[in-house]
Amino acid sequence: MPSNDARILLSAAIPAAATGAIAAAISGVVADGKGALGAVIGCAVVLAFMGIGLVVLQRTARSYPHLFQAMGLLLYTTQLLLLFLLIVLFKKTTFFDFKAFAFTVLAATIVWIAAQARAYMKAKIMYVDDPKNTGSSK
Repeated sequence: MPSNDARILLSAAIPAAATGAIAAAISGVVADGKGALGAVIGCAVVLAFMGIGLVVLQRTARSYPHLFQAMGLLLYTTQLLLLFLLIVLFKKTTFFDFKAFAFTVLAATIVWIAAQARAYMKAKIMYVDDPKNTGSSK
């Protein structure tokens, strides 16, 4: 993974993981152990979904740059729909606290997307080739 991609991944994953840790602490106080477990599982689900999505998006951008924007839109829409489906599927669970899980998924997803957008805005990624470095002079 190129250094820009790794930086963007870490710039999004660390704040989302911190959000999950805060949610686990709050949920542990409010809803005991099941609340903390729900928050940890919710954060892990978001980190896995969004992390895999970012890797897929970066590989697509490298292989098919003309599909980058369309793939990004499709990927984020699919991720959000799958997270919503997961929340609906776990609604009746008794293994962990559902509210802690759902709120952590929501919070960690929002933090991930905001942190990823910030990382892209701060990244110094060249999107125009420098004619001096291409070797072709006209």
